[in-house]
Amino acid sequence: MFIEFTEEQRLIIDTARDFARKELEPNVQRWDEEEHFPREAVLMLGELGFLGMMIPEEYGGSGLSTLTYILALEEISKVDPSIAVTMSVHNSLPTSMLKDYGTEEQKRKFLVPMARGEKIGAFALSEPGAGSDAASVRTAARKIDGGYVITGTKVFITNGGTGDLFLVFARTGAAEGAHGISSFIVEKEREGFKVGKKERKMGLRSSNTAELIFEDMFVPEENLLGSEGEGFILAMKGLDNGRLGIAAQALGIADRCLEESIAYSKERQQFGRPIAAFQAVQFHLADMAMKIEASRTLLYATAIKKDRGEVVTKEAAMAKLFASETAMETATKAVQIHGGNGYMKEYAVERFFRDAKVTEIYEGTSEVQRIVIAKRLLT
Repeated sequence: MFIEFTEEQRLIIDTARDFARKELEPNVQRWDEEEHFPREAVLMLGELGFLGMMIPEEYGGSGLSTLTYILALEEISKVDPSIAVTMSVHNSLPTSMLKDYGTEEQKRKFLVPMARGEKIGAFALSEPGAGSDAASVRTAARKIDGGYVITGTKVFITNGGTGDLFLVFARTGAAEGAHGISSFIVEKEREGFKVGKKERKMGLRSSNTAELIFEDMFVPEENLLGSEGEGFILAMKGLDNGRLGIAAQALGIADRCLEESIAYSKERQQFGRPIAAFQAVQFHLADMAMKIEASRTLLYATAIKKDRGEVVTKEAAMAKLFASETAMETATKAVQIHGGNGYMKEYAVERFFRDAKVTEIYEGTSEVQRIVIAKRLLT
């Protein structure tokens, strides 16, 4: 790599790897089959400090860099991408946005339990008619004395049924598009809030994804994040963080697929020798390794740039786009190398293949990432 990790970063990598192999690996297949959200494992992440990595120490976190967080997330993703996406969304979106835009009172009230894993965060932007076109949200927040009344529905929300605190984006003004949207901090105990349908998914099956329903739900004025009408801007800035998290998840998936493919190709015998001896397999492995290393370099460089305080909208989109497409391509090659066994649930690559696909979809589809990159190039 082009950088040398600090002693602290190496310790965190080792801790994350050890936790993933000892606590997640023995259970991950069962959790996937049962669609079970392992709250106990998430609490352990909190105890290790992995749910408050970028939260300042004064609010209960570790105050670590974006790069250090990415390194830990990558290791978790190599074993269980479902747990990894819970960690990613929690760290990259609600906690980071509260840290960057919250009032002192909001930070002390919400960040401290979030850093410990006592409250799991979620990001509620998508709606039935507002996916890639996020500015078209219809959920409404009507201003009344002392606060707002929110009515509407959100869909495809990671941590939707298992989260405790939600950043909810709703329209507060008559203006259409991005200018009429505000962001609110919503606790799950609020009257008028309920979890709707739990989604059944192709992959990431032990990560909870659900519909959220708001029926005349009151939130106090002090739960407004930032200023009224700037919610969409905050969401887009937050997604720069989110895309780095998904890039790290995709990188972990790809790296594990390569690891499994190398091991399998050395063991599997055909025509009297290991299939690793065949050039066709070697070419697959070479392409996988090359794109993984390119993904890693792009992701780490973007994280370092962000840690310097620079705007990384274009670079985050590039990292997410390239790493997610690499994950899907690598997982496909891994299944092919495994042949018939790769199609069987007894082999890890079957699960990673299913998990990889969504990295090309959430936090902005591959097509949206290309739009973001092109727009930055042309302005």
